Amino acid sequence: MAQAVRFHHTGGPEVLRHEEVEVGDPGPGQVRLRHVAIGLNYADIYFRSGTYPVPLPSGLGVEASGYVTAVGADVKNVALGDRVTYTGFLNTLGAYSTERLIPAAPLIKLPDAIAFETAAAMTMRGLTAAYLMRRIHPFKPGDTILLHAAAGGVGLIVAQWAKLLGLTVIGTVSTEAKADFARARGCDHIINYSEEAVVARVRELTRGRGVDVVFDSVGRDTFISSLDSLKRRGLMVCVGTSSGTIPPFDPQLLAMMDDFRQRYDVPMQSCILTHVTNTLGDQSYSRQGRKSVSRRLSGSGGDAAISGFHPQRLQKGGWR
Repeated sequence: MAQAVRFHHTGGPEVLRHEEVEVGDPGPGQVRLRHVAIGLNYADIYFRSGTYPVPLPSGLGVEASGYVTAVGADVKNVALGDRVTYTGFLNTLGAYSTERLIPAAPLIKLPDAIAFETAAAMTMRGLTAAYLMRRIHPFKPGDTILLHAAAGGVGLIVAQWAKLLGLTVIGTVSTEAKADFARARGCDHIINYSEEAVVARVRELTRGRGVDVVFDSVGRDTFISSLDSLKRRGLMVCVGTSSGTIPPFDPQLLAMMDDFRQRYDVPMQSCILTHVTNTLGDQSYSRQGRKSVSRRLSGSGGDAAISGFHPQRLQKGGWR
């Protein structure tokens, strides 16, 4: 019998159970895996707590590596005995197990030079970094980014990748030990937010201009300071919410930040508008699409103003 960590109702760590499970044979499009290493991710807490609702009982974990021990019909991308790694979401939930069935589609063949433990620890982080650096923004040498949690798993990969692209990296950390770690891996400037004001330091480093892009994986505690650190028409990318989800806010507050705009000549409403319109899909890049979103943010043009805009709605397609 295989071993697995499962939960039958949501809550704290006490809801997790160590159980014996019957794995069975793979069906069409599936394989059976024997895990060697399992990745632990902050998002696992969201499944366990119910922030990400799933049918119960459920397994936990979305990332792992191991060997293919059986192959179902119609599987073309992997074969019996292959070393593989994977990461995902609902499609891979159940990684906290010694063996499991899983769709073959998300599996990635693992080169012999990469250890199972390394793969399980960095597959999600590596793919996230690739997306951030190659598909979010048309970076060019000389651009400046603000990278929160620069000493974290994603941050360390992004910092190194950014330097290869010729970017200037401003990283934030919470301790001097993390500062040294991040600096050694590519950050040009480090802000220890336990000791320094992030926005003031960013403005000083950029000579008042602000950064081209903010990568914010912290969420609630850094959302406003991240917006304040952007240049005119800068892009804010919310990558995670380790400090908590971003609470609803009134976009009109951004339009009323007169003191900030007078000091730095940065139209804050345009910052959030750029982020929102760039998240809505192809129609947002048209002039009509941008005007439509602008009216919804400002309450002009006959549409009601949004009094409690919640950024998490963008992830759920709430404005599509």
